[in-house]
Amino acid sequence: MRKALILLPLLFAAPALAQELTPAEAALKAHVAFLASDAMRGRDTGSPELAVAEQYAAAQMLAVGLKPGGPNGAWLQPVPLLAYKPADHGSLVLKRGSAETILEWGKDYIPRAVPSNPKLSLSGPVVFAGYGSEAEYKGLHVKGAIVAVLRDAPHSNASDVRAHLGTPVEQSRTAAAHGAIGIILIEGNARHAIYSFAATVPHAQSEAMTWQGSPDGGAAPAFSYLGFDGAARLFAGSKIKWDEVLAADKADRKLPLGPLGVTATGTANTALRTLTSNNVVGLIEGTDKKAEYVVISAHLDHVGVGDPDAKGDTIYNGAMDNAVGTASMLEVARAFTASGKRPRRSVLFVAVTAEEQGLVGSDYFAANPTVPKGSIVADVNLDMPVLTYKFEDLVVYGADRTSIGPTVAAVARAEGLTLTPDPAPEQASFVRSDHYSFVRAGIPAVSLEPGPKGPGKAAIDAFGEKHYHQPSDEVALIDFSQGVRFVKLNYAIARALADGDQRPLWNKGDFFGLLYNGAGAK
Repeated sequence: MRKALILLPLLFAAPALAQELTPAEAALKAHVAFLASDAMRGRDTGSPELAVAEQYAAAQMLAVGLKPGGPNGAWLQPVPLLAYKPADHGSLVLKRGSAETILEWGKDYIPRAVPSNPKLSLSGPVVFAGYGSEAEYKGLHVKGAIVAVLRDAPHSNASDVRAHLGTPVEQSRTAAAHGAIGIILIEGNARHAIYSFAATVPHAQSEAMTWQGSPDGGAAPAFSYLGFDGAARLFAGSKIKWDEVLAADKADRKLPLGPLGVTATGTANTALRTLTSNNVVGLIEGTDKKAEYVVISAHLDHVGVGDPDAKGDTIYNGAMDNAVGTASMLEVARAFTASGKRPRRSVLFVAVTAEEQGLVGSDYFAANPTVPKGSIVADVNLDMPVLTYKFEDLVVYGADRTSIGPTVAAVARAEGLTLTPDPAPEQASFVRSDHYSFVRAGIPAVSLEPGPKGPGKAAIDAFGEKHYHQPSDEVALIDFSQGVRFVKLNYAIARALADGDQRPLWNKGDFFGLLYNGAGAK
């Protein structure tokens, strides 16, 4: 006991010798150091360590002066989760005339789990529907058929619309609306560049999640995924040539469409289990507009323990992804209460679970808010800001969709920053972070990250190549002076939205405003 007391000050003093931090930097680093410590074992969804992280977030919300914002006066909103994964290798057989071709698991195809139908068996003629967009179904007869589509969307769309339309769930819903019974997804050029089929195979039987009772929108099940080799076998003997499809996709030309003259028979068996995790919700009550709410969100989970790296490290700490985002959210909350001025609108701070499992916690919160439906006016999301360099610009997903955009631009200008459009639309970043859950609930939303100007592109690329979802995503990577800048920006944006006279609106005629809100800005 006595020795421990002597060593403890030395333990905490050592980092200070290496780096002098301002109080604001130290506060931010303290959160990250705890959440991304080895003791937290990567904060995997459903793990005891993520449960500890939930309690930490709630305690810190209390410490900075927030009130509980969860159900029944609690800090935690339970999220009933359904975990699912392929139970076996499934099967996929092609028949053209009397010739039968059995596709090979891991080389040609992998099955996709279908939680809504754990014992799926389908058979039908295959029709190639390009990217599976609404316009491409014109003239195609797919009722009772299995449609094959590339994992992408027409390139002429804006990057966020392209990302949205290229998600399997949207492709599945569109297919079902035209009478298709199932979908075969195919690796395209864009998908190959970022997440190749070969890179997917080692994770083919990994677990994914949804929340129990989540509506599937009547989607046709996307039960199989083909790589380039499998696609070549699917198109073999068809009037539509696979090489021509790839060439048209690469050149942004219209894809050839139509029946492939082949029947596909496939199975996809799914293993299910249930579990519970929690969103953590804190509240600052507003003044004259307190019945309206601005949400500040950040995901608390990461990917847990996995394969060892070259140094034998198996703990995927997730300091940048997304301990620093959660820490930034907590420090934005501190800035609100420290200001001594309550916002006009109420502000909810939501640390969501299961982002790494497919935005599940935020989707649950957006569908089941802890405040009256329709009362959330905006979401500002903080997810994996790469804080390894002095950033000169911001990429703000969703900024050009709603009246939040000019607010963000004004805050950025005041800090000498510019806004840069999505620099890598092929990565579909718009649909890969929690603000997208709010967009789908009809709520104007943005997600901020430092941009590619100056040293940005090299730094962002380096993080993606060396540290993203790797054990090396640790606290030492982070420049906390840039973290403080990031907090300041998000606080200014959130404060402007909370104090503004008008609630944020979708731009008139906006794609997402029309799709999810029924109208653009009035």
